[in-house]
Amino acid sequence: MGWRHRCCPDAIDEFVIRYHTRFQRLAFCLAGLAGFVDAIGFLGSGGLFVSFMSGNSTRMAISMAEATSLAVAAAGLIALFVVGVFLTIMASAKITFAHRKVVAISGVAALLLGAAGCKWGGFDVPATGLLCVAMGASNTIFRRDGEVSFGVTYMTCTLVKLGHKLADAALGGSPTDWIPYLLLWLALVFGGILGAVSYVWSPDASFGFAAAFALTLIPITQRLTATLSP
Repeated sequence: MGWRHRCCPDAIDEFVIRYHTRFQRLAFCLAGLAGFVDAIGFLGSGGLFVSFMSGNSTRMAISMAEATSLAVAAAGLIALFVVGVFLTIMASAKITFAHRKVVAISGVAALLLGAAGCKWGGFDVPATGLLCVAMGASNTIFRRDGEVSFGVTYMTCTLVKLGHKLADAALGGSPTDWIPYLLLWLALVFGGILGAVSYVWSPDASFGFAAAFALTLIPITQRLTATLSP
């Protein structure tokens, strides 16, 4: 199979090679949800991310150099993201493999519902924090053999693989292997556009939309795990 890029655990080639097309579609939906949530979190927090921790790490470093309080907020969101990953893995550790995705997406939906409730109650800071925990949890959905196969809330590895597959195609390899990576990135961008538009229209409603979409993914994930091997 040739050289495999290792910028993400277990290589992001998993996305094309080992996952059924319908699981890829679920990944597109999750990437779209991540873009949506990151957009409303970014606008609501005044410029911090709830799913893109590389961005928050850079913001934290700059703020530390400038001795501003934004460093504390960025560090808090990074910690909450890690907590989301940790708690979801712990919650599903003793659950059969077929049900782990369902447990993870159910946790994401519950956290987004909690974030919406906080937002509607006027508790903006806890709302943003719960968005971040939810995005950490969503990155455990495609986990196998003790590793996260690929992330659905950050696209650096996806774009690297897009360039890699385009180069392979130019050198005589598969002419279509690059398409899923492009679609995954576009899903996040499109979700971000919808999130920004909905937040500008109604911040409260945008939180509800995110939770509602996550809820619709629960029965979809249940059907997939019942009929297909992961």
